Amino acid sequence: MAHPTSRSSPARSPDAVPWATFAVCGAASYLATLDLSIVNVAFAEIARSFPAADRGAISWVITAYSILFGSLLVASGRMADRLGRKPLLQAGTALFAVGSIICAAAPGLGVLIAGRAVQGLGGALLTPASLGLLLAAFPPERRSQAIAWNGAVAALGVASGPTLGAFFVATLGWRSAFWINVPLCAAIVVAAHRSIRDRRAPAGPRPDVLAAPVLTAALAALVWAISRAETHGWTDRTVLGLAALAIALGAIVVLRTSRHRLPLLPPTLFRQRSFSTANLATVVFGAGFSANILNNVLFLRTVWRYGVIGAGLLSVLAPVVVAVFSVAAGRVMRRTGFRVLLIGGPLGFAAVTVAQWAVLEEARAPWTLWLPLMFLLGISIAASFPVLAAAAVQTLPPEHFALGGAINTTSRQIGAAIGVALVVTVQGSAGGIDGYRAGWLLVAACGVLAAAISVPRARPTRSTA
Repeated sequence: MAHPTSRSSPARSPDAVPWATFAVCGAASYLATLDLSIVNVAFAEIARSFPAADRGAISWVITAYSILFGSLLVASGRMADRLGRKPLLQAGTALFAVGSIICAAAPGLGVLIAGRAVQGLGGALLTPASLGLLLAAFPPERRSQAIAWNGAVAALGVASGPTLGAFFVATLGWRSAFWINVPLCAAIVVAAHRSIRDRRAPAGPRPDVLAAPVLTAALAALVWAISRAETHGWTDRTVLGLAALAIALGAIVVLRTSRHRLPLLPPTLFRQRSFSTANLATVVFGAGFSANILNNVLFLRTVWRYGVIGAGLLSVLAPVVVAVFSVAAGRVMRRTGFRVLLIGGPLGFAAVTVAQWAVLEEARAPWTLWLPLMFLLGISIAASFPVLAAAAVQTLPPEHFALGGAINTTSRQIGAAIGVALVVTVQGSAGGIDGYRAGWLLVAACGVLAAAISVPRARPTRSTA
């Protein structure tokens, strides 16, 4: 596998302003991760505000966002590369603000769900555009580090989300969790206008227009099927129907990709070993990562009987460690290449979750067991996710930066949906603390498999920079 400093990597845009671009793109990453974690914390309070609605209806507050976000990433990534990343970043951020206002002022559950869908659309537009801008702003030898730093900022959003969410929900109510997005969105739009330079791709043939909505519908059906399987099981007729629809629509996209002169998903991307294996490993590791988050929170709430604030505080350490060590992971990538971390990070993740399975029990042990394990867990995640993201885009030409980043983010979203659905199934089949132990074994298996996917990579060369 080529090293991240390979001379074959594309040069950066001559108009780029690296650190100004990083500040704006980092703020966008923080916004997306902060909002997701805050909404998770506020879920119970939202449910109490709409007592007439059942839990299935309330779950659409999260599902609506996930479906719109996960299904539109690839199409918006292609749009960003063709129409310009800066305008899509600004448009997506503005839509995110509009969705936040709708959610905050929602008089009923239906309006709240609609606002979350608008947020999902905004997030799908801004995420690949921000990553494309970030990659274009830095020279090839610094791109891996830039992605790692961006991952660190996103991890800070995850870390601060539960704490900020608990504070705002407890003091100002759940609607405040949406209001706080508005000034941040405004600041991002203004800062992007003033400090980011971006060149549109040269005019040329239009990519396959029909494939975009077909792929979006396929991904939406897939995410919806997986989300529904969490509560209705994998043999539910609707789940099976949605899965069949996703497969059929996906087959249409594959057929058009093989025939169209400018397909939505260029086959040359998937012929690159680094891109394909990194995205496959991202799906698997994303499943384990999201399954572990849910397994840990439910364990704290139901077995150790912590309240929402206590569980939130005990969940903060791992993402803080991720934020700190992601910077170090960027330096290691630059010196040694990706392979060591792509194998070692997921294996370390698996080892920590096996330790959780082995030592955690009903008696509370936050200081002697939980926090040390969360520290190690954070290190393993920092050595995995940023490296997978960097490995997926390292060899892409500039005109595919946003699309490549969007495909990698979509891979992580699909993995997350699969992981949550699987761990819910495993917990329900075992029951009690045995259910959580089974969940940790599932997570460990995902870590081992993610590492195994990266084993066949060619050995990297050392950097001479």
